[in-house]
Amino acid sequence: MKNEERVVIAGGGLAGLRAGERLRELGFRGEIVIVSAERHLPYHRPALSKEAINGELVASDLRLTISRELDAVWRLGTAATHLEPDRRVVGLPGGEELRYDGLIIATGVEPRHLAGAPRQDPRIHVLRTVDDAIAIKQAINSTQGLVVVVGGGLIGCEMAASVKTMGRDVAIVSRSSTLLGSAVGKNIADTVTEAHRVRGVRMAMGVKIRHWVRQAGGVAIHLSDGQVFFAAVVVIAVGASPSVAWLRGSGLVLEDGVLCEPTCHVVGGSDVVAAGDVARWPNLRFGGQPRRVEHWLNAVEMGRAAAENLLAGRENSRPFTPVPRFWTEQYGMRIQGSGLPAMGTDTTTLAGSQKDHRTITGFISDGRLVGMVGLDAPTAMIKLSTELWRQNRVTASGPQRRPPQHVPHTAAPQDAPRSVAPAQVAPAPAPVAAAPSRPRESVRFEAPRTRSVPTRSEQSQRFEAVRSEALRLENALLREAATRVEAARSDPGPTRTQFSDPVELPRLPRQQQESQPLPLPPSHAPVVRSRGQGRSLARTGPRARPR
Repeated sequence: MKNEERVVIAGGGLAGLRAGERLRELGFRGEIVIVSAERHLPYHRPALSKEAINGELVASDLRLTISRELDAVWRLGTAATHLEPDRRVVGLPGGEELRYDGLIIATGVEPRHLAGAPRQDPRIHVLRTVDDAIAIKQAINSTQGLVVVVGGGLIGCEMAASVKTMGRDVAIVSRSSTLLGSAVGKNIADTVTEAHRVRGVRMAMGVKIRHWVRQAGGVAIHLSDGQVFFAAVVVIAVGASPSVAWLRGSGLVLEDGVLCEPTCHVVGGSDVVAAGDVARWPNLRFGGQPRRVEHWLNAVEMGRAAAENLLAGRENSRPFTPVPRFWTEQYGMRIQGSGLPAMGTDTTTLAGSQKDHRTITGFISDGRLVGMVGLDAPTAMIKLSTELWRQNRVTASGPQRRPPQHVPHTAAPQDAPRSVAPAQVAPAPAPVAAAPSRPRESVRFEAPRTRSVPTRSEQSQRFEAVRSEALRLENALLREAATRVEAARSDPGPTRTQFSDPVELPRLPRQQQESQPLPLPPSHAPVVRSRGQGRSLARTGPRARPR
């Protein structure tokens, strides 16, 4: 086996972490270097605007568990400065050059600047990192005046709700007439807006900021409707921009993120993939228009898919075609979304309750359900998700089979040439509408063995046991989904669902329920395309290198 191969992951967030773990699961034995501008190991970012602000969690509680199998070199506090794809080099501060055989771009996003805002003022904050959250919390605890949140999106609303639960006076300034805009539909947006208003949140909706006046006791914010808010603390939450400045001059397409093919391979790059918030790719399940998806679960799934396709090579890669999901919680109300609601040109009520505010809004495009958002309706969202998958099948994609698996074998003698038997590729099965997951067949590379495979360590055996259990659970869920689809076909029922009486469901702690690992699909032959030629790099299975 050759250990000099190196995969560089630019970005130390969730997408980069899951990509690195997936490389090891698939048997990559070379070096993994993770370059991160942050000085912290990966942490639970959705909690920054909620539990980290109101004090339910401290910074150490947010840290994500990192598998010991990852065995990566972490370059924390080191931002990538430039990329030279022709030389396969990532530039680092001080003129350092980091060579790679494969590159995963996962640098995420950075807070968008609000024109005219005096960002140099210590009372004006943005929220993206755990350090930002700590600074905001300290500023709130050390002042007594009004806290102004600029922005009425998911982060802005979560921030305002968290500050209000701390007993502080808070105001929201938004250019939209309702909170959350068109992201959740009018019914849910009106409910959320009213929830903030009845709790005493001061609302300035449909306005623009005309002037910022910095004074000794605070910052005066003059609005277009004549109102003036005198703020002790200001949090700007007006969206985010892809972190691509370090890629300028690389030859990659960087309009609204890193442009990728459906398989996550970066357009204009060789052996380069992208994942997470920074990646803009055509999801063939939803029309194939390149888009970015800034959701936590998408970072998990895309990081893993990008790692798989980097190892499989461009020709053998499968398109990444997820159904995105997101969530938010404010004042105990839980909002869950699925699909791409932004694609919808019309909305309809898929489910509703006559007793309370629970509802599900469907988003329609060309007569097809492309997204749905539910308010306090988790059970109904699960039931209706099958219909969302059914109406958005992948119609134009690359190969739908899994890349071949690799049978570990020992290295041949040094004087003998390395040889791998040709892959026997089985025909791809016909798509099954009842199961929206990817095909499960596997094809194996068979090669001669000169001696038995070494016994795995106890740690690797535990890892394999967890993997097997995840596969078993995944298969059970697929069978259940297939049963539901068949039942729906035989008895479609009404198009509008009425909820039953509320049922108290068991709830995991937030950090656990939103960081659950995904089921692991079967491993396949990890192959990295080498420079200038089509050789495959040697692998020996998912064992971690000795420490």
